[in-house]
Amino acid sequence: MDLLIKNGRVIDPAQGIDEIMDVACATGKIEKVAKAIKPQGKPRVIDASNRIVCPGFIDSHCHLREPGREDEETIKTGATAAAAGGYTTIMAMPNTAPCLDTGPLVAFVFNKGRETSISVFPIGAITKNREGKELTEMADLAENGAVAFSDDGNCVADNRVLRRGLEYAKMVDRPLIDHPEELTLARNGVMNEGKISTFLGLPGIPREAEEIAVFRDIALASLTESRIHLAHLTSAGSIALLRQAKKKGVPITAEVTFHHLILTEESVKGYHTNTKVSPPLRTRDDVKSLRDGIKDGTIEVIVTDHAPHSREEKETDFENAAFGIIGFETALPLLLRLATEIPLNILIACLTSNPARIFRFNDRGSLKKGLRADITIFNPKEEWTLTEAVIKSRSKNTPFLGEKMKGRVCCTICSGKVV
Repeated sequence: MDLLIKNGRVIDPAQGIDEIMDVACATGKIEKVAKAIKPQGKPRVIDASNRIVCPGFIDSHCHLREPGREDEETIKTGATAAAAGGYTTIMAMPNTAPCLDTGPLVAFVFNKGRETSISVFPIGAITKNREGKELTEMADLAENGAVAFSDDGNCVADNRVLRRGLEYAKMVDRPLIDHPEELTLARNGVMNEGKISTFLGLPGIPREAEEIAVFRDIALASLTESRIHLAHLTSAGSIALLRQAKKKGVPITAEVTFHHLILTEESVKGYHTNTKVSPPLRTRDDVKSLRDGIKDGTIEVIVTDHAPHSREEKETDFENAAFGIIGFETALPLLLRLATEIPLNILIACLTSNPARIFRFNDRGSLKKGLRADITIFNPKEEWTLTEAVIKSRSKNTPFLGEKMKGRVCCTICSGKVV
């Protein structure tokens, strides 16, 4: 026994556990979860009284910017910020410069990730340079460490290309992640289309741009019988389509970002560029549908879509500002704001066991005996203020700066080591 966590409220959705227990770890793996475990040997002992102990968080959608924009984030700084937020496994999107569309580039991210204190896995591009025209060598990308494929930031508009992508992804047993957004409807838009966009004089993106693409993705997943994962859904209509598809047995899963569960288009009223995200913040009714989708299992995963940007890219007018906000260090406390509406075990499942299942991380996502000792310990009642000084990400672009947070990670353990 190397590590013993005592007296914590252990929540492990995969095993249906939610009670005060101890967790023992040995040689980087979970040895036992039980009450009143007696130390064997001389383990490091962590007192988790009044804390929650759960599997390490998994983020299946983030942007680390390396290679190409190391001024905004590096794999190392991103991993450090993720660990501070309780994440032990993160998956990096391929929209780097150059794009992760070849085996050597995927291997670069995979190997750089191995130098960090947590698990970093690359997502390979579906098409070359994410242009939606010619498929990448998916088998080669998979062999070099790609755990999924996506052209995130771009929807694969060509139906035939996406169909072939789904078929090839199926051959190498990797999910394909689509950014569902019909390009001709979304083009040049910067926020949700509606009364507020009209009032602000900003070009809008209608929710139908997402819903049309979701309908197409469902049809192609059904046709190919291939796994497709829908990225960052925002619309009530999308949730209705997804719920219907799942009832029919279509092999489809979906995610939502924490900020689309918290913020609405109302946040854009002050032209705050840190509220400019892609896809855009929607209405209160949409947010309610997203939360309902989490509660009933229609949406299985909550992601950060951590998108670091330089000050120059955000300190400009709204139309020209970059899309995206950072999220590793704020996801947990903001999601805890929903704990009175969404049961905590469901929120934790969306951060742990569900992404582990979808992306075939069979060695993590639970505190079952023999799995990796990836563990997050947090204090749900600790209050703190989000300032630039406490943010470990290289970029600081978040609309939550200056806000009081409740809930903080106390300890992140990856493969049995406190990181």
